[in-house]
Amino acid sequence: MNSAEFQNKYHQLSDLLFAFAMRLTRNMDDAKDLLQETACKAYQHKERFQLGTNFKAWMTTIMRNTFINAYRKSKTRNTVESPIEEFLYAIENKATEAEADAELMATELFAFLGQLSDTYRIPFLLHFQGYQYWEIAEELDIPIGTVKSRIHSARQNLQKAIAAHPALYEAAHA
Repeated sequence: MNSAEFQNKYHQLSDLLFAFAMRLTRNMDDAKDLLQETACKAYQHKERFQLGTNFKAWMTTIMRNTFINAYRKSKTRNTVESPIEEFLYAIENKATEAEADAELMATELFAFLGQLSDTYRIPFLLHFQGYQYWEIAEELDIPIGTVKSRIHSARQNLQKAIAAHPALYEAAHA
């Protein structure tokens, strides 16, 4: 699909997509942001749209997935509404106590990672660094299902290695 075809199809559906975004977000500004992000993602991947299939379903799926991902991210982020100065007392004395333990645990975890083969370690580290599954798949030139499987296997192997070392296991679950 070329840019002109995409713009034509998008403009035909823009009102419907905005209504769908309003139903998802229940907020005018958030709906506008969601619509814009959906349009950007769809335009960026317009070559993946298969001609002859349902453009409306493709766009609404992108929008729904974008909304769900944003919602999940917002739920996992810690938001602080108080000024940071109120929390300084909590970290002033405790930061140095935990540094040595954290350093030791990180060293041991990286040693466990080093024991994994490149087949599992590389996708795991890329995902840990924040890359999306599809980005890892493109980078390594492997299917996205293989990426997910390898990351899952790497996690399982690391969990087994941690469980075999009681002190590290207790620190990880403290």
